[in-house]
Amino acid sequence: MKMVMIVYNEAIDTEVLEVMKMCGLRNYTKITGAFGCGDTSGVHLGNDIWPGRNNILYIACEEKQVQDILSCIRQLRQRLGREGIKAFILPIEELT
Repeated sequence: MKMVMIVYNEAIDTEVLEVMKMCGLRNYTKITGAFGCGDTSGVHLGNDIWPGRNNILYIACEEKQVQDILSCIRQLRQRLGREGIKAFILPIEELT
């Protein structure tokens, strides 16, 4: 199994969740209001100087689903342009 971690600008939350639903995603963990800084997305600290925050989706899935999810994220990135969204793939060593 793999863990897909998707970090994205909170402004595109609806779009991300719609795309994930179209990809067949039903189970996930969502964390809202995350702060951070990225080379392409810039600084998001949720304050007046560095506005904006990120959301994070964690998706535990079979390896065959990973490519479907990544394909959906790539399509969304093309559609939205500069809005920040990144996907990271992590191994799951044990699931209990």
